[in-house]
Amino acid sequence: MTQIHEMNAVALAEKIRTKELSAQAVLEHFLRRIETHDSELNCFLSLNDKNHAEAEAIDSCISAGEDPGILAGVPVAIKDNIDVEGMRTTCGSRFLENFVAPFDATVVKRLKKAGAVIIGKTNLDEFAMGSSTENSAFGPTRNPWDKNRIPGGSSGGSAAAVAARLCPVSLGSDTGGSIRQPASFCGVLGVKPTYGRVSRYGLVAFGSSLDQVGPFTNSAHDAARVTGVLAGSCDLDSTAANVEVPDYEAGLDLGLNGLRIGVPKEFMAEGIDESVRNRIQESIDLMKEAGAKIVEVSLPHTKYAIPVYYIVATSEASSNLARYDGVGYGRRQEDTEDIMDMFMKSRLHGFGDEVKRRIMLGTYCLSSGYYDAYYDKAQRVRTLIRQDFEQAFQNCDVIVGPTAPTPPFKLGEKTDDPLTMYLADILTASLNLAGMPGMSTPAGFIENRNSRLPVGLQVIAAPFREDMIFRVAAAHEQLPALTKEAPIL
Repeated sequence: MTQIHEMNAVALAEKIRTKELSAQAVLEHFLRRIETHDSELNCFLSLNDKNHAEAEAIDSCISAGEDPGILAGVPVAIKDNIDVEGMRTTCGSRFLENFVAPFDATVVKRLKKAGAVIIGKTNLDEFAMGSSTENSAFGPTRNPWDKNRIPGGSSGGSAAAVAARLCPVSLGSDTGGSIRQPASFCGVLGVKPTYGRVSRYGLVAFGSSLDQVGPFTNSAHDAARVTGVLAGSCDLDSTAANVEVPDYEAGLDLGLNGLRIGVPKEFMAEGIDESVRNRIQESIDLMKEAGAKIVEVSLPHTKYAIPVYYIVATSEASSNLARYDGVGYGRRQEDTEDIMDMFMKSRLHGFGDEVKRRIMLGTYCLSSGYYDAYYDKAQRVRTLIRQDFEQAFQNCDVIVGPTAPTPPFKLGEKTDDPLTMYLADILTASLNLAGMPGMSTPAGFIENRNSRLPVGLQVIAAPFREDMIFRVAAAHEQLPALTKEAPIL
């Protein structure tokens, strides 16, 4: 018999709605799994002390004959840089370790309205700055497929929790690849919507022109349903676009026949691990057999994505993190001589090394005499990157390639070499710069001694065409060579 944690969110919601399962029983099942396995993985930073009451309310709603919502009773974990009223929002930082959110983020409100149960908050690189979840002030998260390896970042806790079946759905944020890269490393689906498709209200800002909230799931159907719940305009966020949200679930069975799939030569070039390239090529070949038309396209400015990203993102981070000074909220260093000493020591002891590094980089790029040479020039190249995508989509319906250039690496392997770590996002950052939607969907495994390491296929669509991504992901996961598996814990 299929166990509760083996079911996808859509199936769980249906069984809860029809009273085959209760929301409370489902919640208890996942809480037991967290208690059993999370001490080894460190996915969760806190659990929601209201989750039992939320589950009970769903069961009462169903018993009364009322509609509980399309995510009825589904436990959802929230990355700990997204506000949940009454819960701590630490951002993985000592600076905010005791900050309790006074309100729900828009995405959390929408999840609750759809009947989801907020199970807890997940680990992340401090202030979402990292690619491995090793920068958290509360310890690293481990990859469920090989606990000596990283789960990716910065949303590593959210990705690992879904991969380990500690919850069926989680939310992450993606500034340069922080949903898609950990999804690839953990063998789950991770969606980065179009910039503006999902409200950022209640998301702690890192790079305001880059950040987007999106889900991790174990199926394309789940990803489509949850994204549909999250998407839409928001009166509290002027960057949330007033663009109609289609029924993402309606096109999941359309298949690949006749679809034009673009493969950028830059995504399959030198620098991509050969084993990763081979798995992705196998997926492309299978999609061709299923009726897709494969088209070579070019994204020539991709090679500039990392330097442009680390100018734009750090500049915005420098501005956004200026508010953390120990005065209004957050950590305040005691025993200081004057207010300037308090500012300096609060930030010195409150922020970790990677956050300090990015603040200094961004401050330098924005400083007098360097703004034009760095920030202004980066924004000009950013426009060229977006134009590359616009040109490519004249010849194809979607673009595919690897999500990450390598398999998940070992804990501690790259912590002493920030530049090498930054290159982990070389295939994902260009989408954030261009505002495009993208998803990582599982594309098989690489055999590595005693480990089976997941590989992710990145699927990219034109702005506000997330429906195309879900269509491809749904067809891709049905390909015969891509049977879904779960890690053995």
